[in-house]
Amino acid sequence: MPFRFLPGVHAVLAMLALLAAPLAAAARPAPESFADLTDKLLPTVVNIASSQTLKPSQPQAALPQVPPDSPLGELFKNFLGPEKAQPHHVTSLGTGFIIDPSGLIVTNNHVIEDADHITATLNDGTVLPAKLIGRDDKTDLALLKVGTKKPLPAAHFGDSDHARIGDWVIAIGNPFGLGSTVTAGIVSARNRNINAGPYDEFIQTDAPINRGNSGGPLFDMDGAVIGVNSQIYSPSGGSVGIGFSIPSNLVRSVIAQLRQFGVARRGWIGVRIQAVTDDLAEGLGVATRGGALITDVTAKGPAAKAGIENGDLVVAFDGKPVADSRALPRIVADTPIGKTVNVDVMRKGNRKTVRLTVAKLEDDKPMHAQSHPAAPAPAAKTRSRIAALGLSLAPIDQDARAQFKLSGGIQGVVVTDVSPDSAAWDKNLRPGDVIVQVQNRNVRTPEDVTRQIEADAKSGKKVELLLVNRGGDLTYVALKLG
Repeated sequence: MPFRFLPGVHAVLAMLALLAAPLAAAARPAPESFADLTDKLLPTVVNIASSQTLKPSQPQAALPQVPPDSPLGELFKNFLGPEKAQPHHVTSLGTGFIIDPSGLIVTNNHVIEDADHITATLNDGTVLPAKLIGRDDKTDLALLKVGTKKPLPAAHFGDSDHARIGDWVIAIGNPFGLGSTVTAGIVSARNRNINAGPYDEFIQTDAPINRGNSGGPLFDMDGAVIGVNSQIYSPSGGSVGIGFSIPSNLVRSVIAQLRQFGVARRGWIGVRIQAVTDDLAEGLGVATRGGALITDVTAKGPAAKAGIENGDLVVAFDGKPVADSRALPRIVADTPIGKTVNVDVMRKGNRKTVRLTVAKLEDDKPMHAQSHPAAPAPAAKTRSRIAALGLSLAPIDQDARAQFKLSGGIQGVVVTDVSPDSAAWDKNLRPGDVIVQVQNRNVRTPEDVTRQIEADAKSGKKVELLLVNRGGDLTYVALKLG
């Protein structure tokens, strides 16, 4: 029996079609072909070849002693190789793209890292020696320069913030050393964090990206570069439809600094931060998981001078909202050095604005708090047992410092044992961790910890906030009471 619409359905469908019409009009149709766009873009993409001389790590074993005229001598030589290891050359291939007619080329840092010689092969087959202008390992970007007697065709950057999930994109690269190859796909996701560096916000695409595509451009349908292809996820090494590109807005900023200074210059405020979980949000008394939680403030740094404290939750920086702990490092890094900005923080449930002057990042210390779980150690003499949390604690004396290798500057209460079936164990607390604060109050003895927790439990608090020193790094841990 054929399907039939119920009375009135036609009218409903007509209304839905009218409502959907503006959405359909806003979407760009799939192109019949990428050929015209590719013809325009191919000359802007180059193949990058880099080579380096590797010194022998260790000499090979000496050949056994055999008579000079013995046929075994040649056998051993062919099997074991020369008695003395020789330096050898390693060549790697990647991709780059021209961003200025004068011969400036963008590629990945890992394509040219430690290279002795770099060459760029243009689309017409011209091979040019390339000079390294600057590189940045934190974002995996590098800027090269080739000499040219005539202007070269150059690509231009687009606005990666305008790229939408589902937009068509094409990637041009040099997969497996085959030469320039074009692939197409869509933007699969944005702001991906794959733990490749401190400023991760990758564009994910299913446009096939393989070995050799590194450093190549990801183009939108207007022919603008919206990303630099950098990483893939693949068990086999070939494309499985999960590739990652550095967004053009980040690339543009870094490349401008490499062009001017040869290095990337980033803002620094002197804090360490961590993400806000549901438990931490409850312990802090805030309604959402947004913002970046301050776990440590560098003495005499910009944040310390401005009055920012451990436990402050940064919710806005220089007028920009801080959505999470990943957003703050990127915003700070992009802020001009020497600029004085407003920083909005939540402190003990109240919003507070402080002003600080951004300094220049001088070292490689990460802004995010690191987690280095201490190896379980034999329990010291237990002075206090907090059964509800599964912790055994002791004051920090000479014996505790020796047993847990605690430096003289660490103050607080040391964890000597953790029950495996406790909330503390689930939150990765281990013997050797030092509790510095409980609910933003300094503690020096197990009794300090006990009194604070008991008082908070009586007041109805459901989550206890601990500031823990673990291997020299400060991090907040939220434990549910009871």
